[in-house]
Amino acid sequence: MSDMPAIAVLGRKLDSIPFSPYHIAVILVLGLVGFTDGYDLALTGSLLVLAKGPLHITPEQIRWLTIAATMFVVVGGFISAAISDHVSRKTIIQIGVVGMTFFTLMIPFVQTAEQLIVVRLLTGIGLGFAITAPFPVAAELMPAQHRRTYGAIYEICLASAFALLPLVAGFLAGSENGFRWIALPGGLALFVVPILVHLVIPQSARWQLRHGNTEEAVETVNQFIRRCGDKVPYLTVAELGSNLAEARAQLPSFSALFARGQFRWTAVGIVTAMCAGTCYYLSAILLPKALIEQGSAVTMSFGITTIVFLSTIPGKAFNALLMERWGRRWAIAYSLSGALPGLILMATAHLGGDYAGLMMIAGAVILGFTALSSFTIVRVYLSEQFPTALRGRGNVFGEAFGRIFAGVLAPFLMEPHIGDPFIFFGTITIVVLFGAFIPVLFGKETVGQLETIAGETAPARLALVEAAAE
Repeated sequence: MSDMPAIAVLGRKLDSIPFSPYHIAVILVLGLVGFTDGYDLALTGSLLVLAKGPLHITPEQIRWLTIAATMFVVVGGFISAAISDHVSRKTIIQIGVVGMTFFTLMIPFVQTAEQLIVVRLLTGIGLGFAITAPFPVAAELMPAQHRRTYGAIYEICLASAFALLPLVAGFLAGSENGFRWIALPGGLALFVVPILVHLVIPQSARWQLRHGNTEEAVETVNQFIRRCGDKVPYLTVAELGSNLAEARAQLPSFSALFARGQFRWTAVGIVTAMCAGTCYYLSAILLPKALIEQGSAVTMSFGITTIVFLSTIPGKAFNALLMERWGRRWAIAYSLSGALPGLILMATAHLGGDYAGLMMIAGAVILGFTALSSFTIVRVYLSEQFPTALRGRGNVFGEAFGRIFAGVLAPFLMEPHIGDPFIFFGTITIVVLFGAFIPVLFGKETVGQLETIAGETAPARLALVEAAAE
């Protein structure tokens, strides 16, 4: 392995560690981060209904509350993207978790609609750091054959938060303080999640090596080996070879994300994530209110939303299997295009007479099991588009940029039209069908190729990216 780049040698050592209880602990803690992210982000959909009466929120304020958190998730995401790869992956997670939980904890104390909007804006900044940070960590830490395990569990944790919120909101409907009570679990996580992240999640050895901290990187790998049961020999500095200068090379500039040799992968990852994200945000934020305006009772609207996201739990596990067997691209094509029958049923349910409820429930199950379960694949696929030197910034920037449309423009523009089922569900249909085949037509398969897809075992290619960026 004398000619192999040091970062590839280190990556192979990490991949050689047998799956262990410590891997499970890492997955569960990152999953808890995901549950908290999902809870604090999806809280908007419940607040639109529960806080409207008690805080006397006007229609114009409703539109701004709809996008407040996600708009500043974009802002926080761009800030995070600018400093990611310069600071550790773990630091980015901690900044995000502390920020989002602290401001969610402020919701029970708000007295006006304006205060609620400001609190959600500030919550979004923390979410911008936390919502994508676990994926570069997992992509670099999990053995290659178990990245799908992480992706599935993380996304199931998210799905559990999305399903729990409308369920609880249904019980709190009619309560003057319902919007305060529903925010408490997300806020109180401030006293639990950051501590677990500090104790359980290790630093990224790849990131340390890229910054020239060779001894620290080796020690991180060996500590990981010890925590996993000492089942493989320890890594030594000598094993990394004599080409450590490459590992210590200065980080390429941010513009390297768009340089020749990298731009195509950046664009494919962003567009794919944007399409899947639009389906999610329109469902999580606007679906309860849309169903009410289309004639459903409040409890019925929350019930349908609960069914949608409960269906994502088995759906995300199923997609985790497909993403390795079919590959990322075809699994994404299936999961997004597979929502078509469900969206048709939901759009036409009001024409179904006595069968309207059954049509809506069936459509909700299909939508949840397919398109809304695509993130198991989509988010892993996005993180795999970038080499280590760009992964932190590229992954965060990709999600933040895609969220400008998915989480801000789409909900803001759609909110006045959600009372028309054909416009609401038809828009989601167009978006998911467009996103279904972007990776198939323009992307490249990444299964088992983390060290090669973006040039980590091809120094000349990364050098080309860096040179183009300069």
